[in-house]
Amino acid sequence: MSAHGLATDTTTPPARTLPRRAARLGSGGRLALGFLLPLVLAVSWELAVRHGLAQGRLLPPPSRIGATLYGLAASGELWTHVAATLLRVALGFAFGAVAGIAVGALTGTLPLARDLLDPSLQALRAVPSLAWVPLFILWLGILETPKVALIAVGVFFPVYVGVAGAIASVDRKLVEVGRIFRLSKAALARRILLPAVLPATLVALRTGLGLGFLFVVAAELMGASEGLGYLLVDGQQFSKPDQILAAIIAFAVLGKLADAALVALTKPLTRWQDTARESL
Repeated sequence: MSAHGLATDTTTPPARTLPRRAARLGSGGRLALGFLLPLVLAVSWELAVRHGLAQGRLLPPPSRIGATLYGLAASGELWTHVAATLLRVALGFAFGAVAGIAVGALTGTLPLARDLLDPSLQALRAVPSLAWVPLFILWLGILETPKVALIAVGVFFPVYVGVAGAIASVDRKLVEVGRIFRLSKAALARRILLPAVLPATLVALRTGLGLGFLFVVAAELMGASEGLGYLLVDGQQFSKPDQILAAIIAFAVLGKLADAALVALTKPLTRWQDTARESL
């Protein structure tokens, strides 16, 4: 083969990239694929109960759980519990996220603040959620304030750790480049530090939102008369496993929808990224 032929071959894109791109699933295909595993498990358990291979007393079949969800939704009780839980999570997430970003930025940028605050915060981060319940009830009573405060605590720590860690891991060379170009502190923060820490901060916010849904269950143990956590406790007290599983499914759906909404709202902030995931 001539040298000209060799040069022509080297400029041709690898053939394997075309099938890979063609094989990518669209958004609808990915959504359907995500439902495949729970659907297979649900159908398998339904068939096992219907054919007498399992009793389904402690773990009811999906048909019973669906009927319970439908009954709760038709009576309006489900929407009351969902609204109460969402409001508590939203308020707790807002307070916890703002505090976590502020304190994380403070300890990440100021060595004195890091040495002063970080050891205590890392120790408090290890305290279980239920350990805060009696203290918050003693301080704040049994109304909505302690519930929101407990959720805010759960959101605060992952956001704080994520922001402080992101700032600490910024490449020193990027900062030096900004100083070479004589950027002001405000311009350095806006053009170099903010883009560098933003992806990790958004991941920390997603983690904090997930923990907010975890902490709301503990929060709704504090004398709540409505909320999905209350629905769980009510099902446990009256031995209604179908209601417990219906509440768990409602938690899962709400958590997924909230996470998807957060991702959609923050996606424009990282549109500039050229990540490996886009080419896989």
